[in-house]
Amino acid sequence: PFDFNQPEVINNRIGENHEQLVLANGFDHNWILNAGEDGIVKAATVHDPASGRFMEVFTTEPAMQFYTGNFLDGTITGKGGAVYNFRSGLCLETQHSPDSPNQPNMPTTLLRPGEAYSSQTIYKFSTQ
Repeated sequence: PFDFNQPEVINNRIGENHEQLVLANGFDHNWILNAGEDGIVKAATVHDPASGRFMEVFTTEPAMQFYTGNFLDGTITGKGGAVYNFRSGLCLETQHSPDSPNQPNMPTTLLRPGEAYSSQTIYKFSTQ
């Protein structure tokens, strides 16, 4: 259920009886990205067929967390009175792997005094 190399409807996989999906109550997992030649990589594309909207995510970060609102319960109200119900949205959060401090083969998260860290993430929206 974690292979999104080809387009797939999230709801087709989110309810599968996979240990990690059951533990997280849906998707709340980190994907390691393949580095791009120029430092930026296309990390994801999301499409809503009903509206025709697309969102593409490009980043220089080495990983992305994918979360599907697994603990939303309708008690939070957003802009315009929108109620955030169970799995009513998704988050694509570019970052490092949560375990990178423990994995010497992963990009480091160590930032020493006087050093600067810079990254870029682009969220591109379009319609078709």
